[in-house]
Amino acid sequence: MLKHTSGKSASFGEVASDAAKLPVPTKPTLKDPTRFTYIGKSFPRLDVKSKTVGAPIYALDVQRDDMLVAAIARPPKFGGTVKSFDATAAKAVNGVVDVIQIPAGIAVLARSTWPAFKGRDALEVEWDFSKAETRGTEELRKEYRARLDQKGKAFGTRGDAAGALAGAANVIEGEFEFPFLAHAPMEPHDVVIEFDGKTAEIWTGSQLQTVDQYVASKTLGIKVPDVKLHTLWAGGSFGRRAIYDSHIVGEAAQIAKAWGRKQPIKVQWSREDDIKGGYYRPMYMHKVKAGIDADGNIVGWQHTIVGQSIITGTPFEKALVHDGIDHTSVEGVLGTPYAIPNFQGDLHTMKVGVPVLWWRSVGHTHTAYVMETMLDDIAKAAGRDPLELRLSLLKDKPRHAAVLKLAAEKAGWGEPMAPGRARGVAVHESFRSYVAQVAEITVDAEASGGFKVDRVVCAVDCGLAVNPDNIAAQMEGGIGYGLGHAIRNAITLTDGEVDQSNFDDYEPMRITDMPAVETHTVASTEAPTGVGEPGTPPVVPAVSNAYFAATGVRKRRLPFTEEGSGA
Repeated sequence: MLKHTSGKSASFGEVASDAAKLPVPTKPTLKDPTRFTYIGKSFPRLDVKSKTVGAPIYALDVQRDDMLVAAIARPPKFGGTVKSFDATAAKAVNGVVDVIQIPAGIAVLARSTWPAFKGRDALEVEWDFSKAETRGTEELRKEYRARLDQKGKAFGTRGDAAGALAGAANVIEGEFEFPFLAHAPMEPHDVVIEFDGKTAEIWTGSQLQTVDQYVASKTLGIKVPDVKLHTLWAGGSFGRRAIYDSHIVGEAAQIAKAWGRKQPIKVQWSREDDIKGGYYRPMYMHKVKAGIDADGNIVGWQHTIVGQSIITGTPFEKALVHDGIDHTSVEGVLGTPYAIPNFQGDLHTMKVGVPVLWWRSVGHTHTAYVMETMLDDIAKAAGRDPLELRLSLLKDKPRHAAVLKLAAEKAGWGEPMAPGRARGVAVHESFRSYVAQVAEITVDAEASGGFKVDRVVCAVDCGLAVNPDNIAAQMEGGIGYGLGHAIRNAITLTDGEVDQSNFDDYEPMRITDMPAVETHTVASTEAPTGVGEPGTPPVVPAVSNAYFAATGVRKRRLPFTEEGSGA
């Protein structure tokens, strides 16, 4: 909103057409930073009060006159379809209005949420699984592991890694496993839609409004401008509401079209729908061989990655998949900042019927863990300090080195710790921001994973700091999110069906799990970059490195509570 000293005001949109008529400056003068009024200062977020008092700002809160609530019975195996169904018992539930079949499954429409869920539970559905994914986690593990020793699509090749390893004084090896992960936002998915046959109005939390609007228009058979989208606050997204096929909005449009009346409909997911509903962080495996010379210097690195592509088959494939390499599968390994003279990367892209999606920090969630824990394994084999080893490999990467030094300094790296306590360090670049973290843990056999994380010191270089308090909040959130999932969470399958269903078996981060976090922001005049996701990748390897320092045990299979995770 633009405001004038006369008291007049206007939105940017209201003056945009007039502004477009002005001549474009050829050499605009940027404001001197000494004259900044808001940039670089911490101001409270405008949504704090609404969220604190529980104001109705989410799609879950939307109520329209004469609104129906829809719950959808979806196939329990991904790729399944409806063969037949009997809605007699569902229609007998008090409050149920109708039951209709849509491409996504069977929708039960009711006067409120509870009868919609109850009616759905009463449905008798026979599913067709002839084209469904029927493999379980153990079968997928065997298939993935078989590829680890095979040559895949090459990426990031330089020098002669095989020759360097053959001549190395010592070769350090590691195999890593990462499970499917759900986003598990506190607010399950929900969409409210009104369709009169010609225009549609939609209320939802959205991360890809353009795609949501497009999918709704194509499903309803109307023009894109005839879909009005209200973007509401989302009770957690983490990538789950940035969906390449917009299936959540698409389902709502399917129901509205089939219903054929101008009546508001809210499609409401349950917690079980969300946990079992797919679009997970993909399952991945890595195998690394790193060679060092007699002086403890890295001379060669072979890295094989096996996993499912997020991008292949989506509208983003042309931009992000090149020569068979999905960039999101290898980011964080490809283009590593560490000065490794001989490197060979191989990718095996697996075909799995489980729908997958970006998850907070995307591929960096697993690649950072592998790179940063392998460096500590190498440091131990070489008899070198993990911090010193990293800094020696980052001589030509001043921004990486700067955050690493700052985090180490603020954490008291090298200072003695009590028995059973240890520190671990990690540094990683993602979304053009540089983040280093030092984690302090206490070994505790009674805690999840066998330890308690006491403290995380975080240093971030995200260019010019626009709002320092927001930066700290995002680092804290990213640390909690990454750590919370790594402690004990995994999505597993049996015969193609997801085993987990709610927060009792996919337990979120608890306040008792959360460490004390302190964030230090590097002063910079570089262009501002991302802070929503870069806090997540370094925390889990930093914690793992601390546990390794304390016990000598390396956890290479996540989550930390997974049987056989130690090596």
